[in-house]
Amino acid sequence: MRKVFLLAGIGLMLAVGSSFACTNFMAGKAATADGSTMISYAADSYSFYGFLHYRAAADHAPGSVREVICWDDGKPLMSIPEVAHTYTVVGNVNENQVTIGETTWGGRDLADTVGIDYGSLIYIALERSKTAREAIHWITSLATEYGYLSGGESFSIGDPNEVWIMEMTGKGKGNKGVVWAAARIPDDCISGHANQARITYLPVKGAKRKGDIYTSKDGQWMWHKDVIQVARDNGFFTGNDEDFQFNHAYNPFDFTGLYVCEARVWSVFRKFADDMDKYLGYAAGKVYLATDGREAGEPMPLWVKPNHKITAQELKDAMRDQFEGTELDITKGVDAGPYHSKLRYGGLGFKQDSTQYWFERPVATQQTAWSYVSQMRGYESAKAGGIFWFGLDDAATNLYVPVYNTITRAPECMRQGNGDLYTYSPTSAWWAYNRVANWAYPQYSLMLPDIKKVQKSWEDKFNSQVEAIDQKVADMSEADRRAFLTDYSCRQADESTAAWNDLFTYLTVKFIDGNIRAEENGQFKRNEWGEPVGPKRVGYPKEFQDLFKKDLYHEKVQ
Repeated sequence: MRKVFLLAGIGLMLAVGSSFACTNFMAGKAATADGSTMISYAADSYSFYGFLHYRAAADHAPGSVREVICWDDGKPLMSIPEVAHTYTVVGNVNENQVTIGETTWGGRDLADTVGIDYGSLIYIALERSKTAREAIHWITSLATEYGYLSGGESFSIGDPNEVWIMEMTGKGKGNKGVVWAAARIPDDCISGHANQARITYLPVKGAKRKGDIYTSKDGQWMWHKDVIQVARDNGFFTGNDEDFQFNHAYNPFDFTGLYVCEARVWSVFRKFADDMDKYLGYAAGKVYLATDGREAGEPMPLWVKPNHKITAQELKDAMRDQFEGTELDITKGVDAGPYHSKLRYGGLGFKQDSTQYWFERPVATQQTAWSYVSQMRGYESAKAGGIFWFGLDDAATNLYVPVYNTITRAPECMRQGNGDLYTYSPTSAWWAYNRVANWAYPQYSLMLPDIKKVQKSWEDKFNSQVEAIDQKVADMSEADRRAFLTDYSCRQADESTAAWNDLFTYLTVKFIDGNIRAEENGQFKRNEWGEPVGPKRVGYPKEFQDLFKKDLYHEKVQ
């Protein structure tokens, strides 16, 4: 039985109801089986509706402006000058295969009251960038010029050649601009972040400054000139520059930063890298508890070298991680109920008798609005370009559909405006996946095998078609290639959404009223006269019978 983690008699930095949202992973091109770079991202918020963002490329006349609307709440913020040409953006990837993801850590209270929010910075940068380094430039320069409205963020920024992690925060109320640090992930490594700043020491020795930016001797690190000074001015850091650690200054570890955030990174690292068990105590927050918060212990490295070259499918499956096989497995324990549900009510835990109790927070969670694995394929045979494997709702029970980065419209089932958080649409993929997941949660261990079977069938089919599609479009004109890839992406999205609606119908019939209908050769069984065969009555496991048998009427039986 896994252990229950609790904190007693200390002040919590965050309320239990607060959401530790979003998880990202990254892979360099020498760490992957096909030589692509990859970024994965889960947008986790109970307030988000899942759809595929789409903005077509456009030319803009001199004097044109770009309206900035806050990504989180839709509030108009400002207008900024538009550039002459913007690129097509599909989800979080553009036509140049530049991809950006994020996770929020907040950290010190350094957000300004005016400026551009983190979400808008992402999409504006995608509209304007040919490379990851250009995206870093746009995010940081726009936040410097117009101000930064959000708290601390980690960004995953990649193109077919490079993948970077950049961490950024404001300078404080009334101080326009940002401080930040960015590191290129080595080509043969993977990295990740999950609502906790992870950049530590900066290679300051021998770094060269140009304008506001320092660059390391090897060119693989960049940071803002004020990143150390702002920490000094606010009392976050004292000491020599070479002793400065970004995360210790701007997002120091606490229990939640480990148990709720770093544990997700650890759980995926352990799938691909050797010798990760030694970080379990750190990831689970045990070191923090053992030392009364004075020292969080040696952190996991910013990146690790995988023990094999990973595939896009493996990264999709990693986004479905629920700590299975570890003591943090969210599908185990009394709180998982008799059928091992990952659903928890009321947020990340609860407070009782001056003690805070914490549930696990896995990568795959019910509040995911959408997630993706962006496969940035820069190699010669990848004629179809990048593949944006896009999924809606909980990754554990969804499907990652191939959406190519040069399509000319969003699939109808994923289109913005096809339903919303409070408007059900029978043609919406988000609603289709939610129906299946929410029907499954109470009987999770019973229904999940049926869902996984259909999930695997579709994703195996998608994976098997990639090479053929590259060959199909190899000799096409750009216009014909875009038209073909648009038709293919939209058709797969719409057909698989219809399949998920059919899956919901099947699961409803099979598991209605807490029973399991008998099947044979893929059909529900009927007797020789055509009438349905009676269902199997599923009982409670013994450990749950023992929990409530004292409250039941009982009698001695032979």
